[in-house]
Amino acid sequence: MTQTVLVTGAAAGLGNAIAAHLLKQGYQVVLTDVDLVRAREAADRLDDGQGRVLALGLDICQPQDFAKALDATLERFGSLQVLVNNAALTLATPVMEIAVEEFDRVIATNLRGTFVGCQTFGRYFATRGYGRIINLASLAGQNGGTASGAHYAASKGGILTLTKIFARELSKSGVTVNAIAPGPLDLPMVHALVPEEKMPGLLQMIPVGQLGEAEFVAQAVALLASEQASFVTGATWDINGGLFMR
Repeated sequence: MTQTVLVTGAAAGLGNAIAAHLLKQGYQVVLTDVDLVRAREAADRLDDGQGRVLALGLDICQPQDFAKALDATLERFGSLQVLVNNAALTLATPVMEIAVEEFDRVIATNLRGTFVGCQTFGRYFATRGYGRIINLASLAGQNGGTASGAHYAASKGGILTLTKIFARELSKSGVTVNAIAPGPLDLPMVHALVPEEKMPGLLQMIPVGQLGEAEFVAQAVALLASEQASFVTGATWDINGGLFMR
């Protein structure tokens, strides 16, 4: 049976790399993004003419958007097996300068968005007796963040805890919930956060001396999304070049 995956924040960056890799692995892919136009453009770039790609607008700050996305996915493909919670708001405002409104916006996007995604799709997967949820956390949620903001780091730390909670809750229903915590990747977002003149200093801090590859993170997502991953739940896979070891 062909499986279907929904990826949030898939119009560009890591989410797009994940969607592209899973499409190559034979999945039917639902690309969602807060910007429907960008989602459709991304879907057009990936579309292989076999009708395996669907673009949807999804604002993870809006709980009703998750329900609508699930309905649209089921209408198009008939079922859904995998959710990748990737969408996030990444800001790097210094901690003493973060306004309460900005803090709330980042937490509502990253942490609440992941919570609602896990809850909405977790319920559906539980009724089907099978499902895979992969949450994109971050090294920042483990070490407090360096280049990213305190609100971003706090939200990603919360995602690690939510992953364990949902993993425990859904474990008897054939649903696994895991997280991946990447360090700095060779993506436009990282280069935007770290000015070119500071990049050599960042690379010196990374034990392996290089940025990570989005494609490798996508491969890790594919492993956790597979049927064979039934014995992995509540885990966090670190992909950080040795910046955080445990």
